[in-house]
Amino acid sequence: MIKLDAGETFMKRFWGGFALILAFPLSSMGQSATSLTLESLRAALKAKPTGTRAEQLAEQIRQSFGGKEKLQKGPAPKVEGKLAAWAIEVSGGAAAPRVVSDNGRRVFKLTPVGSTGVYAAVVTFPNQTVQLFRYEVGGKQIASAPLEIYKPDPNSIEKPGVPKGKVTEMPQWSSRIFEGTTREWWLYVPAQYKPENPACVMVFQDGKGYKEFVPIVFDNLIAKGEIPVMVGIFVAPGVLKDGRSNRNFEYDTLSDQYARFILAEILPETEKTVKLRHDAASRAIGGISSGGICAFTVAWERPDEFSKVLSWVGSFANVASGATLREGGHNYPALIRKTPKKVIRVFLQDGENDLDNVHGNWPLANQQMDRALKFAGYDYRFVMGKGYHNNLHGRAILPDSLRWLWRDYESEASAEAVENPKGK
Repeated sequence: MIKLDAGETFMKRFWGGFALILAFPLSSMGQSATSLTLESLRAALKAKPTGTRAEQLAEQIRQSFGGKEKLQKGPAPKVEGKLAAWAIEVSGGAAAPRVVSDNGRRVFKLTPVGSTGVYAAVVTFPNQTVQLFRYEVGGKQIASAPLEIYKPDPNSIEKPGVPKGKVTEMPQWSSRIFEGTTREWWLYVPAQYKPENPACVMVFQDGKGYKEFVPIVFDNLIAKGEIPVMVGIFVAPGVLKDGRSNRNFEYDTLSDQYARFILAEILPETEKTVKLRHDAASRAIGGISSGGICAFTVAWERPDEFSKVLSWVGSFANVASGATLREGGHNYPALIRKTPKKVIRVFLQDGENDLDNVHGNWPLANQQMDRALKFAGYDYRFVMGKGYHNNLHGRAILPDSLRWLWRDYESEASAEAVENPKGK
């Protein structure tokens, strides 16, 4: 199991993993109006460009992998379908770099891009490949490079003829409940929304990433009637006046503060634009890592307002340890077992190679949640893959996850309307 610092893993691996389909500009190939896919990159490397063409291709590879500095350190691979691309830049005179699997059975030599010092390779892998690779130069390990390959679900791909919803960047929000913070947020409204029919709603933490792919899935599933007409709210963590992120405090703390923030600030502001249903059966919340435990906390604190939770590689560990060093999310399995059952439906996803650090072991923590939810009789599903601390597996199963979360929605909403007539 790879053991990386939580902050380094999240920022460098997780955010990099958002781009399942990577596009390279084609200016070096004389086709500036289109994009160079990984397949085209493989063809370009096979052509062995020299001179100006090599310099142009090398610069595009630098830009695509986050700049020269990142390229020199050995960045995470880029993935498109079943193709994976590695690239690294080494100083002149260095031995040709290669990529080696953790068990040493797979070795890929990287192709030089002229005499630029940039090397790259594009390789085809089977579906659901999960393996740790490393960059090596002259027999010395430069960096780890975890790889995950998942065949994209057809409902994760934009389809012609499917009505498209609209994503709007909302005015930056200054919070009262998280005083001194501002944040970005975005609103997705499906094409099928009608003001006379209030919509369901699903909130996502770390919204800047989720807004890039969730709307396509919503469009496809709403069009097929597999999930209800649903508004998506994508909320970024708060930023303090000194520029520091307030993410860990907001997401990892076990309290009702974030729930109050969503209910008292974000939802009312959203309803100035669209009309939403108010029953718990019509509301879901999701997130990844600390955003995943945050989603669970919102529903745990306010099951009368949110009845559905989607958590990817959830941080059910002792991150917000507090003054006692034991106030974190690792307490949830015990709380679930000893607290009267709440009306919450939970979808958990994790991977065998998730984090293991000072805060805890993520795979074990999610397995503890699995067993506790089962013991307490919750309506839940737990999918354990082999992946790392990123969104790749979660994205691959997102359509299935949403269908499972929203199954029997009409009957749920009707039953709740009888018990609690505040629904619309």
